[in-house]
Amino acid sequence: MLQVNEAQDIINKRISDLCYPASPERLYEPIRYVLRLGGKRIRPVFALLACNLFADDIEPAVEPAIGLEIFHNFTLLHDDIMDKANMRRGHSTVHKKWCDNVAILSGDAMQIDAYRHVSQVSQDKLKAVLNLFSQTALEVCEGQQYDMDFELREKVTLPEYIEMIRLKTAVLLACSLKIGAIIGGADVRDASLLYDFGINLGLSFQLQDDFLDVYGDINKFGKNIGGDIMCNKKTFLLISALNIADTQTKTELEKWMTIVHPNPQEKINAVTNIYNRLNIRRVCQTETDCFYQKALVALRDLNCPDQRKTVLRNYANCLINRES
Repeated sequence: MLQVNEAQDIINKRISDLCYPASPERLYEPIRYVLRLGGKRIRPVFALLACNLFADDIEPAVEPAIGLEIFHNFTLLHDDIMDKANMRRGHSTVHKKWCDNVAILSGDAMQIDAYRHVSQVSQDKLKAVLNLFSQTALEVCEGQQYDMDFELREKVTLPEYIEMIRLKTAVLLACSLKIGAIIGGADVRDASLLYDFGINLGLSFQLQDDFLDVYGDINKFGKNIGGDIMCNKKTFLLISALNIADTQTKTELEKWMTIVHPNPQEKINAVTNIYNRLNIRRVCQTETDCFYQKALVALRDLNCPDQRKTVLRNYANCLINRES
């Protein structure tokens, strides 16, 4: 039975063994660079664990799992350009280390390469896997567009926000699990249950990320606390606060959102204090747990050995209770 650390080792080894051409250097070196930066490798690990729920041999899922990780990193290259982000995993983003054009083209190459890896499945499973992956790729783009649209809008509803993070984050987790299940020989019902598990876990995961940006430990979170507050990002916490606040508190919150050059720590402290008064911490944690419990119900209903489901359940629990 495959363990999480074993799956991570397999993925890291195979990624380190990837051989990209030496030339053109400014096309391929950024790809090597971003893949060397590591990351949690959540999506490929899920693919391997899902495969192992139904099959002892997980080797057929390794190449598609690598493709999922390459695709995820491709989206980060382009997201970082759109977000004007300078740092990723403690290192310079590709567009800062090289330039926007290099990051765009290297990202394009990664997307193409991702398809090459994902398509390395048996002929009888190829259509199902590629259809799912292609639909997911489009949905991730939709999610990113909604995220950018929200920056230009004064009001975003909670259902709109949940749909955005479903598309931007959750569908790729769900896709990874379902692809692993398909390769492992799962029937339609179990593959769909794993997809539902991934959607709800992905929503819970992103809400936890929103929470940590405000309430995380800076020594564990891996990036500065309050980044979302400083850029007025419409997270679950901010949208909930604007919905719950009385007129006076809402005016106070909106004032901090409109100050052009605020003192960073002063703004972060002030907005966090408003969240505390409104008990937004509890609101976010309750919603996070709601999606997580839905994920566990889907996992419980899977028709496979409980011992194998336990590995997936424990990994999901670690992700949701993470501090970074």
